[in-house]
Amino acid sequence: MSKDAKHKHTDVGTAFGIDIGGSGIKGAPVDLGSGEFVRDRVRIPTPQPATPEAVARTVAEVVDSFDLDKDVPIGVTFPAVILHGVAQSAANVDDAWIGTDVAATVGAATGRRVLAVNDADAAGYAEVVYGAARDVPGVVLVVTLGTGIGSALVVDGVLVPNTELGHLEIDGHDAESRASDAARDREDLSFAQWAQRLQRYFSVVENLFWPDLIVVGGGVSKKHEQFLPLLDLRTRIVPAQLRNAAGIVGAARLAATGGRV
Repeated sequence: MSKDAKHKHTDVGTAFGIDIGGSGIKGAPVDLGSGEFVRDRVRIPTPQPATPEAVARTVAEVVDSFDLDKDVPIGVTFPAVILHGVAQSAANVDDAWIGTDVAATVGAATGRRVLAVNDADAAGYAEVVYGAARDVPGVVLVVTLGTGIGSALVVDGVLVPNTELGHLEIDGHDAESRASDAARDREDLSFAQWAQRLQRYFSVVENLFWPDLIVVGGGVSKKHEQFLPLLDLRTRIVPAQLRNAAGIVGAARLAATGGRV
Protein backbone atom coordinates (compact mmCIF):
# COMPACT_ATOMS: atom_id res chain seq x y z
CA MET A 1 0.00 0.00 0.00
CA SER A 2 1.31 3.48 -0.77
CA LYS A 3 1.91 5.98 2.00
CA ASP A 4 -1.38 7.73 1.32
CA ALA A 5 -3.97 5.05 2.04
CA LYS A 6 -6.60 6.88 -0.02
CA HIS A 7 -5.96 9.01 -3.09
CA LYS A 8 -8.61 11.33 -4.40
CA HIS A 9 -8.62 12.12 -8.12
CA THR A 10 -11.70 13.01 -10.11
CA ASP A 11 -10.25 14.44 -13.35
CA VAL A 12 -12.38 13.34 -16.31
CA GLY A 13 -9.12 12.70 -18.18
CA THR A 14 -8.27 9.82 -15.88
CA ALA A 15 -8.80 6.07 -16.09
CA PHE A 16 -7.61 3.29 -13.82
CA GLY A 17 -5.38 0.46 -14.98
CA ILE A 18 -4.72 -2.86 -13.27
CA ASP A 19 -2.05 -5.37 -14.30
CA ILE A 20 -2.88 -8.90 -13.12
CA GLY A 21 0.21 -11.09 -13.06
CA GLY A 22 1.20 -14.41 -11.60
CA SER A 23 3.08 -12.85 -8.69
CA GLY A 24 1.52 -9.43 -8.22
CA ILE A 25 -1.57 -7.34 -8.95
CA LYS A 26 -0.66 -3.71 -9.61
CA GLY A 27 -2.85 -0.69 -10.21
CA ALA A 28 -2.75 3.07 -10.61
CA PRO A 29 -4.82 5.94 -11.98
CA VAL A 30 -3.49 7.13 -15.32
CA ASP A 31 -3.62 10.59 -16.86
CA LEU A 32 -5.01 9.90 -20.34
CA GLY A 33 -3.33 12.95 -21.80
CA SER A 34 0.23 12.08 -20.80
CA GLY A 35 0.03 8.36 -20.07
CA GLU A 36 1.63 8.95 -16.68
CA PHE A 37 0.50 7.69 -13.30
CA VAL A 38 -1.53 10.25 -11.38
CA ARG A 39 -0.48 8.59 -8.11
CA ASP A 40 2.07 5.95 -7.20
CA ARG A 41 0.90 2.47 -8.09
CA VAL A 42 -0.27 0.00 -5.47
CA ARG A 43 0.93 -3.60 -5.63
CA ILE A 44 -0.56 -6.54 -3.73
CA PRO A 45 0.78 -10.11 -4.09
CA THR A 46 -1.37 -12.35 -6.27
CA PRO A 47 -3.31 -14.74 -4.01
CA GLN A 48 -2.44 -18.42 -4.20
CA PRO A 49 -4.23 -20.27 -5.61
CA ALA A 50 -5.09 -17.49 -8.06
CA THR A 51 -8.76 -18.42 -8.44
CA PRO A 52 -11.25 -16.01 -10.01
CA GLU A 53 -12.85 -15.15 -6.66
CA ALA A 54 -9.54 -14.58 -4.87
CA VAL A 55 -8.02 -12.50 -7.67
CA ALA A 56 -11.19 -10.40 -8.05
CA ARG A 57 -11.15 -9.64 -4.31
CA THR A 58 -7.53 -8.54 -4.56
CA VAL A 59 -8.27 -6.34 -7.57
CA ALA A 60 -11.08 -4.73 -5.56
CA GLU A 61 -8.61 -4.10 -2.73
CA VAL A 62 -6.25 -2.34 -5.15
CA VAL A 63 -9.08 -0.21 -6.55
CA ASP A 64 -10.40 0.64 -3.09
CA SER A 65 -7.00 1.95 -2.01
CA PHE A 66 -7.75 4.94 -4.25
CA ASP A 67 -10.79 7.15 -3.71
CA LEU A 68 -12.00 7.05 -7.29
CA ASP A 69 -15.23 8.43 -8.68
CA LYS A 70 -17.62 5.63 -9.63
CA ASP A 71 -17.55 6.62 -13.30
CA VAL A 72 -13.77 6.32 -13.71
CA PRO A 73 -13.16 3.61 -16.37
CA ILE A 74 -11.35 0.50 -15.12
CA GLY A 75 -9.15 -1.62 -17.38
CA VAL A 76 -7.51 -4.89 -16.33
CA THR A 77 -4.80 -6.86 -18.08
CA PHE A 78 -4.93 -10.62 -17.86
CA PRO A 79 -2.37 -13.30 -18.83
CA ALA A 80 -4.67 -15.10 -21.27
CA VAL A 81 -6.39 -14.88 -24.60
CA ILE A 82 -9.44 -12.68 -23.96
CA LEU A 83 -12.45 -12.93 -26.25
CA HIS A 84 -15.25 -10.48 -25.47
CA GLY A 85 -14.11 -10.30 -21.86
CA VAL A 86 -13.86 -14.09 -21.39
CA ALA A 87 -10.55 -15.88 -20.69
CA GLN A 88 -9.82 -18.67 -23.16
CA SER A 89 -6.56 -19.73 -21.49
CA ALA A 90 -4.68 -19.17 -18.24
CA ALA A 91 -0.96 -18.45 -17.73
CA ASN A 92 0.38 -18.34 -14.16
CA VAL A 93 -3.14 -18.18 -12.71
CA ASP A 94 -5.62 -20.89 -11.77
CA ASP A 95 -7.14 -22.95 -14.59
CA ALA A 96 -10.57 -22.08 -13.19
CA TRP A 97 -10.20 -18.81 -15.11
CA ILE A 98 -10.65 -20.63 -18.44
CA GLY A 99 -14.16 -19.83 -19.61
CA THR A 100 -14.60 -17.14 -16.95
CA ASP A 101 -15.81 -13.68 -17.89
CA VAL A 102 -12.92 -11.65 -16.49
CA ALA A 103 -14.62 -8.30 -17.02
CA ALA A 104 -17.86 -9.41 -15.33
CA THR A 105 -16.08 -11.13 -12.42
CA VAL A 106 -13.87 -8.15 -11.65
CA GLY A 107 -16.77 -5.78 -12.30
CA ALA A 108 -18.93 -7.57 -9.73
CA ALA A 109 -16.15 -7.45 -7.12
CA THR A 110 -15.41 -3.77 -7.67
CA GLY A 111 -18.92 -2.54 -8.44
CA ARG A 112 -17.59 -0.84 -11.57
CA ARG A 113 -17.64 -1.09 -15.33
CA VAL A 114 -14.54 -3.07 -16.33
CA LEU A 115 -12.77 -3.82 -19.60
CA ALA A 116 -10.48 -6.89 -19.72
CA VAL A 117 -7.62 -7.23 -22.18
CA ASN A 118 -4.71 -9.56 -22.84
CA ASP A 119 -1.61 -8.34 -21.03
CA ALA A 120 0.61 -8.11 -24.12
CA ASP A 121 -2.13 -6.26 -26.00
CA ALA A 122 -2.39 -3.69 -23.21
CA ALA A 123 1.35 -3.10 -23.05
CA GLY A 124 1.66 -2.87 -26.81
CA TYR A 125 -1.23 -0.47 -27.12
CA ALA A 126 0.39 1.82 -24.55
CA GLU A 127 3.53 1.98 -26.67
CA VAL A 128 1.45 3.07 -29.67
CA VAL A 129 -0.40 5.81 -27.80
CA TYR A 130 2.32 7.11 -25.48
CA GLY A 131 5.61 5.37 -26.18
CA ALA A 132 8.00 4.29 -28.91
CA ALA A 133 5.29 4.03 -31.60
CA ARG A 134 3.51 7.28 -30.89
CA ASP A 135 2.41 9.14 -34.03
CA VAL A 136 3.41 6.23 -36.29
CA PRO A 137 0.64 5.58 -38.83
CA GLY A 138 -0.18 2.25 -40.40
CA VAL A 139 0.72 -1.14 -38.94
CA VAL A 140 2.68 -1.32 -35.69
CA LEU A 141 3.79 -4.59 -34.12
CA VAL A 142 4.89 -4.63 -30.48
CA VAL A 143 6.71 -7.78 -29.38
CA THR A 144 7.65 -8.53 -25.77
CA LEU A 145 10.59 -10.87 -25.18
CA GLY A 146 10.44 -12.58 -21.79
CA THR A 147 9.40 -15.99 -20.48
CA GLY A 148 7.60 -16.31 -23.80
CA ILE A 149 6.99 -13.96 -26.70
CA GLY A 150 3.99 -11.65 -26.43
CA SER A 151 2.63 -9.59 -29.28
CA ALA A 152 0.29 -6.71 -29.98
CA LEU A 153 -0.78 -5.61 -33.45
CA VAL A 154 -2.21 -2.11 -33.90
CA VAL A 155 -3.47 -0.85 -37.28
CA ASP A 156 -4.05 2.89 -37.66
CA GLY A 157 -4.61 3.16 -33.92
CA VAL A 158 -6.99 0.20 -33.59
CA LEU A 159 -5.89 -2.87 -31.63
CA VAL A 160 -6.20 -6.26 -33.34
CA PRO A 161 -6.44 -8.42 -30.20
CA ASN A 162 -4.99 -11.83 -29.30
CA THR A 163 -2.46 -12.21 -32.09
CA GLU A 164 -0.32 -14.69 -30.07
CA LEU A 165 2.56 -14.41 -32.54
CA GLY A 166 4.95 -16.02 -30.08
CA HIS A 167 3.32 -19.32 -31.02
CA LEU A 168 4.01 -19.16 -34.74
CA GLU A 169 5.58 -22.39 -35.93
CA ILE A 170 8.94 -21.56 -37.46
CA ASP A 171 11.30 -24.24 -38.73
CA GLY A 172 9.25 -26.85 -36.90
CA HIS A 173 9.38 -25.12 -33.53
CA ASP A 174 7.03 -22.98 -31.49
CA ALA A 175 8.75 -19.62 -31.99
CA GLU A 176 8.99 -18.64 -28.34
CA SER A 177 10.65 -21.96 -27.44
CA ARG A 178 13.72 -20.81 -29.39
CA ALA A 179 13.60 -17.01 -29.54
CA SER A 180 12.26 -15.86 -26.15
CA ASP A 181 14.55 -14.29 -23.56
CA ALA A 182 13.96 -17.39 -21.43
CA ALA A 183 15.34 -19.53 -24.25
CA ARG A 184 18.43 -17.30 -24.40
CA ASP A 185 18.94 -17.74 -20.66
CA ARG A 186 18.11 -21.46 -20.63
CA GLU A 187 20.56 -22.28 -23.41
CA ASP A 188 23.19 -19.77 -22.23
CA LEU A 189 23.24 -18.05 -25.62
CA SER A 190 25.37 -15.01 -26.28
CA PHE A 191 23.51 -11.98 -27.56
CA ALA A 192 25.04 -12.61 -30.98
CA GLN A 193 23.76 -16.19 -30.99
CA TRP A 194 20.34 -15.11 -29.79
CA ALA A 195 20.21 -12.38 -32.41
CA GLN A 196 20.44 -15.05 -35.11
CA ARG A 197 17.26 -16.62 -33.75
CA LEU A 198 15.58 -13.23 -33.46
CA GLN A 199 16.59 -12.49 -37.05
CA ARG A 200 14.76 -15.61 -38.21
CA TYR A 201 11.70 -14.83 -36.08
CA PHE A 202 11.35 -11.20 -37.06
CA SER A 203 12.00 -11.96 -40.74
CA VAL A 204 9.05 -14.35 -40.78
CA VAL A 205 6.84 -11.88 -38.92
CA GLU A 206 7.66 -8.92 -41.13
CA ASN A 207 6.98 -10.97 -44.24
CA LEU A 208 3.57 -11.93 -42.88
CA PHE A 209 2.43 -8.48 -41.76
CA TRP A 210 4.65 -5.90 -43.48
CA PRO A 211 4.56 -3.58 -40.46
CA ASP A 212 5.65 0.03 -40.56
CA LEU A 213 7.40 -0.33 -37.21
CA ILE A 214 8.36 -3.09 -34.76
CA VAL A 215 8.74 -2.22 -31.07
CA VAL A 216 10.57 -4.64 -28.78
CA GLY A 217 9.63 -4.76 -25.10
CA GLY A 218 10.17 -7.03 -22.13
CA GLY A 219 12.85 -6.70 -19.48
CA VAL A 220 15.65 -7.54 -21.91
CA SER A 221 14.79 -4.45 -23.96
CA LYS A 222 16.90 -2.53 -21.41
CA LYS A 223 19.87 -4.22 -23.12
CA HIS A 224 18.66 -3.48 -26.65
CA GLU A 225 22.06 -2.12 -27.72
CA GLN A 226 23.43 -5.65 -27.45
CA PHE A 227 21.07 -7.28 -29.93
CA LEU A 228 18.84 -4.92 -31.94
CA PRO A 229 21.77 -3.50 -33.99
CA LEU A 230 22.64 -7.08 -35.01
CA LEU A 231 19.31 -7.53 -36.80
CA ASP A 232 19.04 -6.90 -40.55
CA LEU A 233 15.37 -6.24 -41.22
CA ARG A 234 13.39 -4.30 -43.78
CA THR A 235 11.27 -2.85 -40.96
CA ARG A 236 12.51 -0.24 -38.51
CA ILE A 237 12.82 -1.86 -35.09
CA VAL A 238 13.15 0.10 -31.82
CA PRO A 239 13.06 -0.59 -28.06
CA ALA A 240 9.93 0.01 -25.99
CA GLN A 241 9.80 3.07 -23.75
CA LEU A 242 7.20 2.49 -21.03
CA ARG A 243 8.83 -0.52 -19.37
CA ASN A 244 6.82 -1.95 -16.47
CA ALA A 245 4.18 0.80 -16.58
CA ALA A 246 2.95 -0.26 -20.02
CA GLY A 247 0.32 -2.79 -18.92
CA ILE A 248 -1.39 -0.46 -16.47
CA VAL A 249 -1.27 2.47 -18.88
CA GLY A 250 -2.57 0.47 -21.83
CA ALA A 251 -5.40 -1.09 -19.84
CA ALA A 252 -6.51 2.32 -18.60
CA ARG A 253 -6.46 3.81 -22.09
CA LEU A 254 -8.36 0.88 -23.62
CA ALA A 255 -10.99 1.09 -20.88
CA ALA A 256 -11.53 4.75 -21.69
CA THR A 257 -11.50 4.51 -25.49
CA GLY A 258 -12.52 0.97 -26.37
CA GLY A 259 -9.37 0.36 -28.38
CA ARG A 260 -8.98 3.43 -30.58
CA VAL A 261 -6.29 6.09 -30.28
